[in-house]
Amino acid sequence: MAIKSSSKVAPYAFDYSRGEVWMGHILKLLYRLVGMFSDLVFGLVYNNRTEPLPPIRDLVLLESTASLALKIRQGHLRSEEVVRSFMERIEQVNPVLNCVTEHRFEAALEEARAADALVASGTRSEADLERDTPFLGVPFTAKDSIAIAGMRHTVGLWARRDVVADEDAEAVRLLRRAGAIPLAHTNVPELCMWWETSNRIYGRSCNPYVTSRITGGSSGGEAALLAAAGSPFGLGSDIGGSIRMPCFFNGIFGHKPTSNVVSNVGQLPLATGELNTFLVTGPMCRHAGDLLPLYRVIAAPAAHQLSLDRPARAAHLRYFLAEDDGGFPLASPVHGDIRSAMRRAARLLEAAHGVRVRPLRLRSMFHQLEIWAHKMAAVTEAPPFAAELRERRGAIRPGWELIKWCLMLSEHTLPAIVLALTEHGLSPDSEHGRRCLRLCETLKLELETALGEDGVLLYPTHPTPAPYHIQPLFKGFNFAYTSIFNVLELPVTQVPLGLGSWGVPVGLQVVAGRGRDHLSLAVASELERLAGGWVSPSKIE
Repeated sequence: MAIKSSSKVAPYAFDYSRGEVWMGHILKLLYRLVGMFSDLVFGLVYNNRTEPLPPIRDLVLLESTASLALKIRQGHLRSEEVVRSFMERIEQVNPVLNCVTEHRFEAALEEARAADALVASGTRSEADLERDTPFLGVPFTAKDSIAIAGMRHTVGLWARRDVVADEDAEAVRLLRRAGAIPLAHTNVPELCMWWETSNRIYGRSCNPYVTSRITGGSSGGEAALLAAAGSPFGLGSDIGGSIRMPCFFNGIFGHKPTSNVVSNVGQLPLATGELNTFLVTGPMCRHAGDLLPLYRVIAAPAAHQLSLDRPARAAHLRYFLAEDDGGFPLASPVHGDIRSAMRRAARLLEAAHGVRVRPLRLRSMFHQLEIWAHKMAAVTEAPPFAAELRERRGAIRPGWELIKWCLMLSEHTLPAIVLALTEHGLSPDSEHGRRCLRLCETLKLELETALGEDGVLLYPTHPTPAPYHIQPLFKGFNFAYTSIFNVLELPVTQVPLGLGSWGVPVGLQVVAGRGRDHLSLAVASELERLAGGWVSPSKIE
């Protein structure tokens, strides 16, 4: 397989003037110089320092969700034992990672004993238990923005530090109905609108592979805990990559569903208007085979829109590969470790199934950041972010908050303040804004045509492996590699592909056509088999 690019064809879709082209070159140079400078400075400060995690001695922690559920149903494992195993692991790793914000251990143990009593009673057959409660007795965790009744529901916002949820989010309710047991809440960035997990209530979460590096966001605490084997599976949400980036940085699997399939009810911030289409709720886990059964449960009310029970054989699919976005000025170049991992994944698929992975270059993808930003700005029903920071009771004064932040007096984080300052900088009604909105529809059609009913696209989840803490401020627009698929409303599965030269995970995202989630999930399982999947960040003894 050879991926070639032509210098004769412009990588962008718009007809730029010569002056605009030169301005793009200057912006690219400046962005890359800032990125290189931040690499140098943060490298000197952190030097890839890490605090090792305690070893894994309890092999229950390594079981897949499906395996745990089966053994509990069959009586080979007691739910109480499983819950205690993950309780102990959380207590071991959280002092290092700072990923869990609150737990409900005692309540979870009571629910586990009830599950064990049901199995022991013999009143329900194993087949009945599998049909009605497929995850009976299996604990799980969820990010703080997803409500769990009786637990704090802060979204990392200082003003909500004591707010307790009255009822479960809809996805949590469906998992409970399937027998699963909520165990803990995990950390998020303030209002979930940044790709490093840190807030004024709980502080900063750390990457389990190299603790001086980020976990990603906004499901960063969840991904770190899962990677450290602190939970069998978790619930995340994603409006610009908030499932996929943390899963990528932490070397686990995550699925961004087709839009409008899984309910977002019970999440904060409230997604109004078209934002509720861009926002999705999805599963996160260490084992690819767990994604599909978990997705069936949380998608149950709308499962008829999908083809989750249709077999998808890897040998019968068409494969495309795009190694980058074409070189947008405000994005870092794709790291060599990621390119190498993607090419290796393509070769493995070709060798295993006799398929051909074809290069795909869509010039519209060059504008993925602009498209996402203008689509978000065009949602008129949503209140300003400055109002969200005041829980829609008035609005903060971003300039004043920035001054307070400099004096260490603000209740808000710098990324949240900067977003509030800049949120009105885009106009979807401008000529350029209208071009970006039209280009979104063009790109939807281009991908729909290319992927059809049996095609998948292999695409970078992020241009670099996990950067150091705070460094995202200097590489702020790199999230565009994930965010574009939220406004395109396509299903995407993040797949880990081992560790890179920095000692942290690399991977890719598998994109399928709308409503064809089963294709990206099938490819994720196949790549896990071929490439190895999750790599433990701690020793296994």
